[in-house]
Amino acid sequence: MRAYAYLRASTKDQDAERAKEQLTGFADENGIKVSSWFTENESGSTLKRPELFRLLEIADSGDILLVEQVDRISRLDNADWETLKSIISDKGIKIVSLDLPTSHRFIDGTDKFTERMLSALNSMMLDMLAAMARKDYEDRRRRQSQGIAIAKKEGRYRGRPEDKVLQTKIEGLLNDGKSYSYIQGLLGCSRHTISKVNKRRRTSDFPGSPQN
Repeated sequence: MRAYAYLRASTKDQDAERAKEQLTGFADENGIKVSSWFTENESGSTLKRPELFRLLEIADSGDILLVEQVDRISRLDNADWETLKSIISDKGIKIVSLDLPTSHRFIDGTDKFTERMLSALNSMMLDMLAAMARKDYEDRRRRQSQGIAIAKKEGRYRGRPEDKVLQTKIEGLLNDGKSYSYIQGLLGCSRHTISKVNKRRRTSDFPGSPQN
């Protein structure tokens, strides 16, 4: 049995490896070695998470997917959660989450009957925690939308602050003749952001941009 640890944060501004020390301590205490770490900054509300699926591709039946909390692997809606859970179940991968004590029993060798009982119990608990994680995600999105609506009504809304450092890097690469795909791969930004910088650099609104 091998253990693969998965670390996730929602945005690039957050530290995805924040829980690495905690997971390492848990693994040491339980006598397991983490074979590989998979880290990414992607929303838990989408299945578009290349590192998670790379882990699932590598892991074999009986291997452990180690996470800090269930919401690290799912803030998905019900349909997407069922899809992900089915992939994990079909491969025979065992989810061990620090916030789900019953899952810790998978670390110890158990007989077939006990393992089936644990699997059934954990499936129910995972569903509950995944549903709670999704509800928390939707509640925060709703509160955010309500706050933006109030701020707009009161004339206080200014939108998301722009990343001036990132924009300067993009501008420099565009000036060097680099392609959108090259910049996107190097900086991890969206093509929309690159396009926006490219349009602005052609006007006097962008520092250091060429004049019309």
